Amino acid sequence: MQTYDWIVIGAGITGASLSYELTQQGFSVLLLEADPNSQSATRFSYGGIAYWSGTTDLTRQLCAESKAIYPTLLTELDADIEFREVDLLLTIAPESDPANLTAAYANFATPPQFLTVEAACDLEPLLDPAGIAGAFTVKHGHIDAGKTAQAYIGAMQQSSGTYKIATVTNLIEGGVNTTEGEFLGENVVCCLGGLTRQFLKKAGIAIAQYFTHAEIIEIPSTDLRLSTLVMPAEAERFQLEANASRDDALWDQLGEEPAPAILDAGAVQFLDGRLLIGQVSRTLTDPSAAIDAAQSEADLRNKISRVLPKIGALPGSWQHCLVAFSGDRLPLVGKIPGHENLHVFSGFGNPLAIVPPLARRFARQAKGEPDSLLNQVSLDRFNLT
Repeated sequence: MQTYDWIVIGAGITGASLSYELTQQGFSVLLLEADPNSQSATRFSYGGIAYWSGTTDLTRQLCAESKAIYPTLLTELDADIEFREVDLLLTIAPESDPANLTAAYANFATPPQFLTVEAACDLEPLLDPAGIAGAFTVKHGHIDAGKTAQAYIGAMQQSSGTYKIATVTNLIEGGVNTTEGEFLGENVVCCLGGLTRQFLKKAGIAIAQYFTHAEIIEIPSTDLRLSTLVMPAEAERFQLEANASRDDALWDQLGEEPAPAILDAGAVQFLDGRLLIGQVSRTLTDPSAAIDAAQSEADLRNKISRVLPKIGALPGSWQHCLVAFSGDRLPLVGKIPGHENLHVFSGFGNPLAIVPPLARRFARQAKGEPDSLLNQVSLDRFNLT
């Protein structure tokens, strides 16, 4: 039986990009995916690349590297990932104070520019002027995340990588056991997104990663055209994640909700005319928790209709996926303490902006190039004992 240098579990954008980068360093790689058509965070990603949003030396560095990587990926991967720049419009709610928000955005690598209600509506004609007190705008990268993951997988296979559809049932000494048999690997890396914590817990391994249940509405291709990517200027998701990660022990108890649900109303349209609107985020500790889809969809439509009434009225289908996060908005990247050959590459709060450079750095370090930057996202920063 072949022993791979690396076994990568999960073929979303994290596992796909990491597998590709590992093959570029000459490693033999086995990428395992349980369901290529899964309702995953990659499948329902907005596709936004917020490389303007770095606020620390670390995030500014990674965002700058990301901005340099994306324009070359089409050629490098020999596939159309639909990379483009769009105008991001961050809408200000009528009850919010634009001056306070302007100050809050001042520390970003590229601070968004304030727009009056009139200027915002000129940029996005579908806006309801009565639903906003103004907006901010900044240039924002955009891709189709699903197509990008497939492009990475294809390029990985053209190199030294192998892709198999198989569900990993458990970790074994020197590899993994799956529904398609055992596979051996010198190293195993978990890229399972919101399922990573539960998967590792079955092996008796605790990591400080959590997940939200993200709920959106998917609208088929329509002639109605959204000119911008619309998001709220005061996104509640990051505060939700901070609140929900304060008590790690709660996440080992099914049926808990560490923090109340939030709804950040936004919308994006892809080049084929498909729209995603959302999203509701819930910190339910059971990854299979039942959610009232009808009520969720009604709440989503009600809130987005205050800003984009024509978009909120379009027919579509409610969708749901898990989104991984950590307690400090940085991902979990590297070896699991106490497990020399077992690694994690997950928990990305701003995934598309930092996954490509971190995947590249991870692979180069695996080849023998020490990288002090990776120490800042290692699992050692959280002590669960």
